Amino acid sequence: MSLHRPRTHEDCDRAPTPVTALASDHPHGEHIAPHRHARAQLIHTLSGVMTVSGGDGSWVVPPGRAVWMPGGQDHAIRIAGDVSMRTVFVREDARTDLPRACEVIAVSPFLREAIVAATRIPLDYPSGGRDERVMQLILDEIGAAPRLDLHIHLPRDPRLMRLCDRIIADPAATVTLEGLAQEIHVSARTLARLFHRELGMSFGAWLRRTRLLLSLPRLASGASVLEVALEHGYDSPSAFAAMFRRLLGVSPTAYLQQRED
Repeated sequence: MSLHRPRTHEDCDRAPTPVTALASDHPHGEHIAPHRHARAQLIHTLSGVMTVSGGDGSWVVPPGRAVWMPGGQDHAIRIAGDVSMRTVFVREDARTDLPRACEVIAVSPFLREAIVAATRIPLDYPSGGRDERVMQLILDEIGAAPRLDLHIHLPRDPRLMRLCDRIIADPAATVTLEGLAQEIHVSARTLARLFHRELGMSFGAWLRRTRLLLSLPRLASGASVLEVALEHGYDSPSAFAAMFRRLLGVSPTAYLQQRED
């Protein structure tokens, strides 16, 4: 690879070393079309919010978090706010204890700095030296990082999928279990059982989680907490803030301050 040409995803995928890293910047509103990589990826953002969609759901990735994407799995990425993406590419034989499925992890300040440092390491770094130790340290930290449930669960049943897609497209719309059940010609009790069977939670729990996770890209784009709360079906900012704190552990205001830091 030329010393003057910026590295690409393809360079990282094909590098001779087992772990590589890439820095890339993406403007608000960009959509990265469905694609796949030979290597697994740890996709992290220093700013902005990514929504990473794969075969069985979507994962919302704000700053301080990263999504693990196994190699060979199709995924697309939507960008909210200007995203400074930092991606670690991991060859399948790099470790035997790597995650096998998509998941979001917490990124500690230590892991964040290691990832940033890795983007400056040559793709053909020698074994046994400092550069290889940085890469192995990143793998250690991935294994030790807390797992976070920032997954928008999606069903496989086509009837339920249609309902979920409509809610995701318009999260502020007023919906009830009874009204949705009528749309697919089943009873409310049957639809409630379908939600539990397909998504592992009640309709109400899925709706609250999904609305909250969908709000993160809007917050990243600069919308106020009041705007975001009303746009995502909450009666008041206080109700939105309570659910926000329950899921993410901080208030919306504290979350925005973390982004600015």
